[in-house]
Amino acid sequence: MSKSLKLYGGVAAGIGLMLVGAYNFADRNVAGYPSNPQVLADLPAPIPEPVAPVQTAAAPDAADPAALDGGIIGAAHADNGDSTGLRFGLGREALPEEIAAWNVDVSPDGTGLPVGTGNAFDGESLFEDNCAACHGSFAEGVGNWPKLAGGDGTLADDDPLKTVGSYWPYTSTIWDYVHRSMPFGAAQTLSDDDVYAIVAYILYSNDIIDDEFEVSNETLPTITLPNADGFIVDDRAETEYSIWRAEPCMENCKDTPVEITMRATVLDVTPDEEGVEPAMAEDHTAVDPDPAAEPAEVAAVDPEPEAEPAEAPAAAPVEDALDPELVADGKKIFGKCKACHQIGDGAKNRTGPHLTGVVGRAIGGIEDFKYSNTMADMGGTWDEETLAAFLANPRGTVKGTKMAFAGLRKEEDVAAMIAYLKSFGQ
Repeated sequence: MSKSLKLYGGVAAGIGLMLVGAYNFADRNVAGYPSNPQVLADLPAPIPEPVAPVQTAAAPDAADPAALDGGIIGAAHADNGDSTGLRFGLGREALPEEIAAWNVDVSPDGTGLPVGTGNAFDGESLFEDNCAACHGSFAEGVGNWPKLAGGDGTLADDDPLKTVGSYWPYTSTIWDYVHRSMPFGAAQTLSDDDVYAIVAYILYSNDIIDDEFEVSNETLPTITLPNADGFIVDDRAETEYSIWRAEPCMENCKDTPVEITMRATVLDVTPDEEGVEPAMAEDHTAVDPDPAAEPAEVAAVDPEPEAEPAEAPAAAPVEDALDPELVADGKKIFGKCKACHQIGDGAKNRTGPHLTGVVGRAIGGIEDFKYSNTMADMGGTWDEETLAAFLANPRGTVKGTKMAFAGLRKEEDVAAMIAYLKSFGQ
C-alpha cells in the first residue's frame, strides 16, 4: 500500500468517528418537536383615532408670556393643517390679541398704520440715538451700511444710488420696515410716535417734507415719493416667457454679417483689423482706422520766440496769507462734512449746499438749493465770525437748520475749518 493511500485512509476514518460522535450527542441532548406546539393569537383590532381633541387647554390670560408662546405654537400647527397638537391635547386657538401682535404689515394705501404722529424736529434726536450708528447722522450711511438719503437723479447712471428719496416708491414701506425691524438688535422697541418721528426725519433728509411737517397715520399715505411712478407691473409671464422657452437656435442664427461697431478700451479684447492698432480719441473711445485715409503731412512750424518773462505778481498781504498747516488740518476735519457737502472745482449741491467760495457768500445765497426756512430768511453773509459761531453750534446758531451736525468743539478745529474753506474762495 502506498503512502498516499495510508494518509487518505486515516483522514476518512477520523471523519467517520467525528460524525458518529456528533450523532450520539444530538440524539441525547437535543429536545424533540412538541406534539402540541403553541401558536400566536390574532392581533387586536386597531384603536380608532379620536375625532375630537382628547384634551383642550383652557385659554390662558393674555398677559402670561409663557401662555402666549404656547398659544402661538398651537396656532401655528393649526394654520399648517397639522392636527397632531390637537390630537394629543397640545396647543389651542390663538387669541385675537396674539394675532394682532403679529399682524404688523402696512399696505401702500396706509391700511394697517396705527394712530400716531411725529415730525422731523423730534425725530432728529431719535434718529441720532437709534439709527445714526449705521446710517449716519444725516442718513448718508456709514461704511457699507445703507444710505437712506441722497441719490436724486442717479437711477439712470451706471452706478445708481438707491435711497428712500431716489428709489423707494411708497412711504408705507419706510414705516413698516422701521417699525418691524429697527433699530438693529432691538427690533419693535420703538413706540408708534417714535417711528413716525424717525420716518419724518428720513423724509426730511431727502428734502421731501419740511422739518415741522406732522407725519401721522392720516398724512403719511398722502406723501408721494419722487420715484412712485418708476415701477411697472412684471408682465414677463405673458409677454416674454414664450420667447425664452422656445427651441434655442444653435447655429447660423443671424442672417446679417457681424460687424465690429465699437472697441473695448480697457480689456483690449477687440480683434485688430490687419494688425492695425486702433487710435484713441480724446474721450478714450477707440477709433477704427480708416485704411483709405492718407497720412496728413505735418507742416513745418517756426518756433515761436521766447516770451518775455512776466512780472511776478505782487505778494499778498501778510494778513490774507493762509497757513498751509492750518489748511491741511482743516482738510482732515472736512472729512466729517463730505457726506453732505462738496468743495472745489465742479462741486455740486448734495444733501447740503456746495461750499466753494462760502466765505463771504450771502447766507442762503445758492438759488437752486432748498434751505431751511430760518436760514433762507436769515440774511447777511458768511463772514469768519458768523461761520465760527455756526461751525461750533449749528443748531444753536440757526434754529431749525437742516444740518444735524453737532458742531466742532475745539476752537482750533473751527479755525482750521475756516482756513480750509477760505482756500477755495480766494
